[in-house]
Amino acid sequence: MKLSLTLLFSLFVLFIPAQEVSHVDYPLDYVNTLMGTQSVHLLSNGNTYPAIARPWGMNFWSPQTGKMGDGWMYTYTADKIRGFKQTHQPSPWMNDYGQFSVMPITGKPTFDENERASWFSHKAEVAQPHYYSVYLADHDITTEITPTERAARFRFTFPKTDSAFVVIDAFDKGSYVKVIPEENKIIGYTTRNSGGVPDNFKNYFVMIFDRPFADVSTFADSALVDNRLEIQADHVGAIVGFRIADRGEQVHAKVASSFISHEQAELNLREIGNKDFETIKQEGAEQWNTELGKVRVGGGTIDQVRTFYSCLYRTILFPRMFYEYDADGNVIHYSPYNGQVLPGYMFTDTGFWDTFRALFPFLNLVYPEINQKMQEGLANTYKEGGWLPEWASPGYRNIMVGNNSASVVADAYIKGLRGYDIEKLYEGLLKGANNAGPITAVGRAGAEYYTTLGYVPYDVKINENAARSLEYAYDDFAIYQLAKALNRPADEIALYRQRSFNYKKLFDKETGLMRGKNKDGQFQRPFNPFKWGDAFTEGNSWHYSWSVFQDVEGLAQLMGGHDAFVTKLDSVFSLPPVFDHSYYGFTIHEIREMQIANMGQYAHGNQPIQHMIYLYNYAGAPWKTQYWARETMNRMYLPTPDGYCGDEDNGQTSAWYVFSALGFYPVTPATDEYVLGTPLFKKATIQLANGKTIEIQAPNSSDENRYIESATLNGKPYGKNYLRHSELVKGAELHFDMADQPNTNRGTKQADFPFSLSLED
Repeated sequence: MKLSLTLLFSLFVLFIPAQEVSHVDYPLDYVNTLMGTQSVHLLSNGNTYPAIARPWGMNFWSPQTGKMGDGWMYTYTADKIRGFKQTHQPSPWMNDYGQFSVMPITGKPTFDENERASWFSHKAEVAQPHYYSVYLADHDITTEITPTERAARFRFTFPKTDSAFVVIDAFDKGSYVKVIPEENKIIGYTTRNSGGVPDNFKNYFVMIFDRPFADVSTFADSALVDNRLEIQADHVGAIVGFRIADRGEQVHAKVASSFISHEQAELNLREIGNKDFETIKQEGAEQWNTELGKVRVGGGTIDQVRTFYSCLYRTILFPRMFYEYDADGNVIHYSPYNGQVLPGYMFTDTGFWDTFRALFPFLNLVYPEINQKMQEGLANTYKEGGWLPEWASPGYRNIMVGNNSASVVADAYIKGLRGYDIEKLYEGLLKGANNAGPITAVGRAGAEYYTTLGYVPYDVKINENAARSLEYAYDDFAIYQLAKALNRPADEIALYRQRSFNYKKLFDKETGLMRGKNKDGQFQRPFNPFKWGDAFTEGNSWHYSWSVFQDVEGLAQLMGGHDAFVTKLDSVFSLPPVFDHSYYGFTIHEIREMQIANMGQYAHGNQPIQHMIYLYNYAGAPWKTQYWARETMNRMYLPTPDGYCGDEDNGQTSAWYVFSALGFYPVTPATDEYVLGTPLFKKATIQLANGKTIEIQAPNSSDENRYIESATLNGKPYGKNYLRHSELVKGAELHFDMADQPNTNRGTKQADFPFSLSLED
C-alpha cells in the first residue's frame, strides 16, 4: 500500500500543470535581472550583469565581483563583491568607460580591491531593475542602491563600530578625487575607458553623505595618506569614516555624475533633490512598471512570464541616454565624437549589427517616442563625427561588419517616426553606403569593390567579405525604401534597388549556399560551408546564406524553388553541429553555444541566423515556423542565471523572444511587415503610444497547441503569413485558434507570403 501511495503521489506531481499566470498587474515583479549572468569567456549564457538602472538611463550601477577593468564585472558563480560600480558597459567584449566604484567596509581601512572584498550569498541578495540589496558578510553591512537616470541613492546599514568606512575608487588610467569635509562631499573624475573617446574624456562624479566624516584619507597608486583631501594620479580614491553608535544605524549617500563637468554633476543631483531612499525606489518601480506595462501578457506559465518580462527589461536598457540637462533645463551632451559640449540628444552603447534586426523595430512599435530622440541623436552623431555609427560605445568603435545604420534610420521613418532631421540622416546613409570610413567598422570596408563588382572580393585582404557583401545588399535595400519615402530622384531610387539584388552574386549553385568570391569572379577554393569566420562573421555559410532579408523569394528561387528552399531550411536543424574553427585557431564561444544546443547547425546564440526560423512563411510552410519558434522559445530561454543561449547583445536576443512570444517578428526591417510565428500566451495587449491597443488572443495556446489552425484580424478571417505595421498601429484585435497538429492548407498560397523584392511589382 505504501508503494502504491508513493507511486500515485509521484504520478499526481508529474501531471500537475505548470502554474499559470492569468494576468499581470505589476510586470516588475517578474523581472530577473540575474538572467544571463552565469557566463564565462568560453561559454556565454547571456554575458549580462544585473543593471540597476532606469529605462535607457545614462548611468547604470552593478555589484562588482570581477577585478578592476574586467569586462565580466559580475558573474553569478562568484562569491565575493569588490564594490558597487557605476557602469556604462554594453557587453564584456566592449568593456566599460566612465567607471568608478563605491564600497562600504568595517575594520581596517583599505583601498585594495582584494582586501576590501566581501563574501556574499544570493540568498541575501535582492536584484531588481530599480533596487539592489546585498549583505556583505565580512563587513556585516547591508548595501542598498536605487537609481535615477543620472544619479543614485545608497543606503548602508552598519554594525555598531568605530571603524565604519566607505571607499570611493576612481580607478586607474588617470583619476582625481577631492574630499570636502565641510559639505560631507567627495568629488572626482575617472578617465578609464576602452576606446571610442576624445582626449578630453572624463566622467565627473559627486557624492554627498548625510553625516560628517569622522576620518578622511585619500590614496594614490597604492599609497594611503590620512587627512589628505585632494589628489590626482594614475589611480586614486578616497576613504571616509563614520562612528556607528548602534547596530542597524544607517548612513545615506547620494551620487551623480556627468560627462561635462563637476558643476553639471551637481546639477544632475537634482534628480534626487531632497527625496529619501524609499521615494526614489518607489518612483523607480513606477517608471519600470509603466514601461514594462506597455506590453501585458497572461495565460502562460510563471516561468514564461518571468522570461518575457526579464527579456523586456533588457530591451529597454540600450541604447542608453548620453545627454544631460543644463541649469535652464535644456538638453545638452558631451560629444564622444569631437569632445565638445553641444545641444541636443545623444544615445550610445549599441551595435547595429545586432540590434537592427529586432530591437529597433520593437522600439518603433512600442516606444516610438524614445526612438524619435535616438534618431535625433544619430543625426547629431553624423554632424559631429562625419559618419553614422555602426557600433558606438560611447563613440565610434572598430568592431563588427555591415552598414546597418541604414536599416535603423529607414525602419524608423517607414514606421512613421518624424520630428528629426531625416534629410541629414539620409545624407549620412549615402556617404556611408559609398565610402570606406576612417575605421573598417564605419562606412563600408571594401566600398570601392562593392560599388563596381557588387561584392567585396575574398582575395583582397578584407576579412569577412561575404558577410559584408550580403549585409551591404540589404542595407542598399533599406536606403532604397527610404529613398522612395523621401521622393528622391528616380535614378537614385533605381540604383539602390538594383544594388539590393547583389546577394545573387555570391550564391553558389554547386553547393546551394553563399560563398566568398574572388576579384576575378571565381568562387573561393577550398570551400567548407561549416567553416566559421573567414568569409563570414561569427558564423558559417549555413548561417549567413539566409541573410537576404529583402528578397527571400529570390533566394528561394536560387535554391531551386519553394520545396527545395523548405528542404534546405530543414537541413539546418537536421545537420550535425560540426564546425571548422581554423580561422580563429580555437573554438570561440559562439561555436560552443551552437554545438551544445542540440539544434543542429541552428546557432540562435548569435544574430545572423535568428530570423531564419521565420522564412518557412515565404515558401508555403508556415507551420514549420510555428514549430521551431516555439521550440526555440522553450529550449533556448529561461528566467535563470544561465537563461540565454549566447550573448544577449544589448536587447537583440531579448527582443527576438519578446516579438516571438507575441506571435510575430520583423524579418525585414524597413518594410511595413511583421512575419507571423506562434503566440506563446493566451492573451497579450500592446499599449501603443497613440493610445490605441493591439489585442492578441490565443485562448487555447499551449505547448502542444503551437500551430495556428485559423486566425482573424479585427473579426475577419485572416490567412496571410504576415501583419502590416500600418494596420496594427490603428489598433487591432488578433485572434488565433491553435491546434496540436499543423494546418497545412493555411498560408500556402503566394498571395499569403510576406514581402520579397522580387515580387514587388
